[in-house]
Amino acid sequence: MADVNHTAFRPGTFLLVGIPGLEKFHLWISLPFFSMYIFALLGNLVLLFTIVREQSLHKPMYLFLSALTLADLLLSTTTVPRMLAIFWFRVRDISFGACIAQIFFVHSIFIAESGILVAMAFDRYVAICNPLRYVTLLTHSVIWRIELAAVVRSLCMVLPGIHLVLRLSYCKNRVIPHSYCEHMGVARLACTSIKVNVVYGLTVALLSAGIDVVFIAVSYGLILRAVFQLPSAGARRKAMSTCGSHLCIIFLFYTPAFFSFFTHRFGGHSIPRHVHILLACLYVVVPPMLNPIIYGVNSKQIRETVMSMLSWMGSQRN
Repeated sequence: MADVNHTAFRPGTFLLVGIPGLEKFHLWISLPFFSMYIFALLGNLVLLFTIVREQSLHKPMYLFLSALTLADLLLSTTTVPRMLAIFWFRVRDISFGACIAQIFFVHSIFIAESGILVAMAFDRYVAICNPLRYVTLLTHSVIWRIELAAVVRSLCMVLPGIHLVLRLSYCKNRVIPHSYCEHMGVARLACTSIKVNVVYGLTVALLSAGIDVVFIAVSYGLILRAVFQLPSAGARRKAMSTCGSHLCIIFLFYTPAFFSFFTHRFGGHSIPRHVHILLACLYVVVPPMLNPIIYGVNSKQIRETVMSMLSWMGSQRN
């Protein structure tokens, strides 16, 4: 039987390193992160306010977009202020409870957001492949149920992981080589076996993002087949333009997430740790910053609504 030379306990606090190996550049790194966070906050708040205020935007696509916007706000706000505190003030201590809460929010928001992207792909599929039933299929009550199902699924998948982290016995090493708390980063500080945690992480990834990507791919395969069967080039361009923004968001969401996940578990020493951590940090701020821009550029209705709101605000000042 292996002899454990460490005293097992639950630490009162952990120490977040920030970006390992780049500590002397933290102040410079913080500048783009702060700028992106402010843009993400402003962009998503404007987009959310626009959708809520404008009655003409209370359509399935925009209601799903509002849910995605809210998830982006929560994800960036859960992580970026803590990063900036590390970068600016070297506030590296985080209580055990706050770390667990951050794990819960980061992973549950990711899974919920993945579910929303599936719902948005289904919305585009119905709109293009079965337009006559679009209004009757995607009623407001159905949309709320879909969004509620995405939240419930995320809770059901994340809460067991929280239990697995809480049951571990930790050694005296309490340094997390990351800018925020995540499941495997904390589990690796345990003195006891974390095989169950590893299996759980892989299973959740496959049952959430893995299956979601398959559903999205199937939806867009059917959409592309329907688009190429449309009689006119104008109709094909219009159909593809409505899907273009969603495809950009899917690419932005899943590419860094899968890269971070697989390099964290299978990358070994082939990728420097600071590269992996930096990409993981960018993942929680870049998609939330770009999503409002992508939809604002590609959606004429959102652009016109925002411009009319700005002109109204300008006239009120005068």
